[in-house]
Amino acid sequence: MSTTRDTIIIVDDNLTSLTAGKNILKTFYQVIPVTSAQDMFEVLLQVKPDLILLDIEMPEIDGYQAIKKLKENKEYSDIPVIFLTARDDSDSEIEGFDLGAVDYISKPFSAPLLLKRIEKDLLIVKQKNNLLKVQTELKTYLKNLEKAISENVSNIQKLHDAVYDTLIDMVEYRDIYTGGHIMRTQYYVKILYDELVKEKIYFNEILDWDEHSVLVAAKLHDVGKIAVSDVILGKNERLTEVEFETMKAHVTAGVDIIERVSKKTGESELYNHAIKMAGTHHEKWDGTGYPIGLKGNSIPIEGRIMAIADVYDALISVRPYKDSLSHEQACELIEKGVGTQFDPVLIKVFKNVKDEFAKVIMDEK
Repeated sequence: MSTTRDTIIIVDDNLTSLTAGKNILKTFYQVIPVTSAQDMFEVLLQVKPDLILLDIEMPEIDGYQAIKKLKENKEYSDIPVIFLTARDDSDSEIEGFDLGAVDYISKPFSAPLLLKRIEKDLLIVKQKNNLLKVQTELKTYLKNLEKAISENVSNIQKLHDAVYDTLIDMVEYRDIYTGGHIMRTQYYVKILYDELVKEKIYFNEILDWDEHSVLVAAKLHDVGKIAVSDVILGKNERLTEVEFETMKAHVTAGVDIIERVSKKTGESELYNHAIKMAGTHHEKWDGTGYPIGLKGNSIPIEGRIMAIADVYDALISVRPYKDSLSHEQACELIEKGVGTQFDPVLIKVFKNVKDEFAKVIMDEK
């Protein structure tokens, strides 16, 4: 039996049956007897019961009409209803179940059977309500967990970005010529990346890329210059052959730096893009680049994209040992490098967006 006194409304226009039902139930439940469906609805304005025992054959509003009104009202639709009936036909039971009844009890009542059926039906209802409660709590928990994970991921991403921004600041501080270069090449990479996405070029290769990670990684392509001597970085004339070989070491130094940072912050998509850009942006399509001499599609696409951005900016920038070229001159030289220095497919992409490259320079001025 229930350990608490659940409330039951019993509705029956037959006073003998109503009294018998009340007397059977009152020891175990809080019982509210009423003689009509109309009286039941008036009681419902004050009390929401745990169960309704509803006679089918009543004047004015019968049991079928009453349960329809109950189920149409959101306040009462979840109250379980057991039909009371003297009928003994399956069609009536089927009709009642279709309308939403949870059970049928025959009259005249058998006290043990009445109590057992009510106990069983209340238990089922309570189990269902507990399950719904657990589901609601689980949904709330999962929603809160998802929010917490999202915030945690965001915080981790911010930490990664802060670490990488610090590295970038160090490069800019040590090499007075690379500050603008780092930001401009990031813009160029974005322009090329957006065009690849728009035209679905190298679609499979870039399908899963996160643009934020790609663009932060682009800013790290020259991070290895941290390891290059100040004498070489600050030299106001063209580097000697020996010095240039030393400068080349910034590529492998960059890879080493990013790998060390990744071990502290955890490997991420940003790390994967950054190490490819830093390590391969001086490789050439024909295999004559450095540090490895990779050729064609064996060069990661990140490196091939960065190569165009890096060379373009070097051409249009002033250096102690050279004057800047115009946008048109820079584009001409890059397009001449198709199939030798640069990926032919990416050069076609570059041709489509080279006017946007010029806007980056104009906006900076």
